[in-house]
Amino acid sequence: MRSPSFRTMPPDGGPLRVLVVGAGAMARVWLRAILASTDTVLAGVVDLVPAAAEALVRRAGVPETPTGRELGALATATRPDAVVDVTVPEAHLPVTLEALSLGLPVLGEKPVAATLPEALRLAAASEAAGELFMVSQSRRYDRHLAALRDRVPLLGRPGILTTDFFRAPHFGGFRETMAHPLLLDMAIHPFDTARWLLGADPVSVRCEAYNPSWSWYAGDAAATAVFEMAGGIRYVYNGSWCSAGLETSWNGAWRLSGELGSATWDGEHPPEVELCEVDAVPSSEGEAGQAADAPQGVADAPQGVAGALAEFVRALRTGTAPAGEVHGNVLSLAMVKAAVASAQRDRRVQIGPLIEEALTEARKAATGPEAARLHAWPSASEALAATPRGLHRAG
Repeated sequence: MRSPSFRTMPPDGGPLRVLVVGAGAMARVWLRAILASTDTVLAGVVDLVPAAAEALVRRAGVPETPTGRELGALATATRPDAVVDVTVPEAHLPVTLEALSLGLPVLGEKPVAATLPEALRLAAASEAAGELFMVSQSRRYDRHLAALRDRVPLLGRPGILTTDFFRAPHFGGFRETMAHPLLLDMAIHPFDTARWLLGADPVSVRCEAYNPSWSWYAGDAAATAVFEMAGGIRYVYNGSWCSAGLETSWNGAWRLSGELGSATWDGEHPPEVELCEVDAVPSSEGEAGQAADAPQGVADAPQGVAGALAEFVRALRTGTAPAGEVHGNVLSLAMVKAAVASAQRDRRVQIGPLIEEALTEARKAATGPEAARLHAWPSASEALAATPRGLHRAG
């Protein structure tokens, strides 16, 4: 199958005009990033509640920014270059499909979609439109995490990666009534990070989800999942959203064990690496046990949401497929859905078959331009393995 292409923009063009869809709490974070960047200009804000969009731009100090209730109408009026989707997961499918149909690339908040079939539909829709769809996994953009990834090759063949995550947030609202609040709302961050650190995709998972007796959540607020990753690596996630005292960082506490040593990261400070065979690596990499500095250039790079925005712009200017491009990001969502399925079925779940089942459902549900693409895919696995590449945008 030919790798999908996305249209790019002239590298010497002016700032990208960005239309934000959604005016909730995360939209405030995105507006700050867009307004602070020299690479972007806020073109407008769309929300089903017009007053919410108007209040958002007032609070951001740009009350003159156009607002509206409908994406298509405001896009026609403002002529943006791209869309940032900050809506709830259930709205990701219709918002992204509409934006792509308008010829607009999309940078969306995680997760890529509410369900795996919807995620596959969006991957196909991106191909059909020839437009970039990138999902913001903003926690990848951390200088200390980048330093850890830079040191992974020093450890030789990786074998075991673990994440401990223990927090006790009292959110109120929908999270406290979800069936699997930890897995569905939070776990995609470390799952995606594990794929990125290891450079390996998931094969299967055995997960147990449960709710401690003192939990204030209605659903399972704790879980332990053991993933088999490609190459036989194991990734173990152990987390709780109702564990007060000695809390980990929001990034969790990480440990990677390889044939030549181990690396740890507390989620906030530089990682530490200890090598058991220092002579096996170049002496320029430093002594065993030394904290790893950020790779050159990473320390000054934008972090968090700003980092995701910068990579989106760079991808559209250079044609380089970004981290979070929809085809790869579907696999991070698949890890979440497979973990939930394993907990519900009380057995190991193979992730490949789960994605193929989702393709069958996606083909049944698709009605737009993405339908033909979905039916042309030989399999979901082959389609998701394709590497997108930029294609110059005419005009």
